[in-house]
Amino acid sequence: MNFNTKSPWILHYDGTSCNGCDIEVLACLTPLYDVERFGVINTGNPRHADILLITGSVNDQSIPVVKQLYEQMADPKVVVAVGICATSGGLFTDCYNVVGGVDKVLPVDVYVPGCAARPQAIIDGVVKALAILDEKQNAMKK
Repeated sequence: MNFNTKSPWILHYDGTSCNGCDIEVLACLTPLYDVERFGVINTGNPRHADILLITGSVNDQSIPVVKQLYEQMADPKVVVAVGICATSGGLFTDCYNVVGGVDKVLPVDVYVPGCAARPQAIIDGVVKALAILDEKQNAMKK
C-alpha cells in the first residue's frame, strides 16, 4: 500500500442508528485502538474530508443530508458503511421510514459488517478505504 502525501481526513455521519456503531467509532479514536496511527484525522467539515464514515441506515429525512455531505467532499473520496444498518438497513429494514443501507443513496466503497461493528473491524475498513483512496488519487493523476 502506498500512503498518501497528506493525512486522510474522516467525516463521521450518523444516519438513523441506535448509536452502537457510533460508540465503536469513537472507541477507534481512543488511545486503546488509536486509528490516528494510520495518519487519519477526524474532522467535522466535509470540505476537508477524504473518507465519509456512515453509521446507521438512511431514511427520507437523512437522504438529502447524506447526499449534500458527499457532494461537498472533494474528489477523490471514499465512502465506508459501518455496521449492518449502514450496509443493508439491518434490524430497521422493515420500518416504514427506512429506505435501506447507504448504498441506496451513495456509492459505497467499503462495507464493515457487525452489530455493533467492532473497533478492529472499523479500523480494518478504514485501512481498506486508504488503499482505495490511493488508487483513486493515482487514477486522477493519469
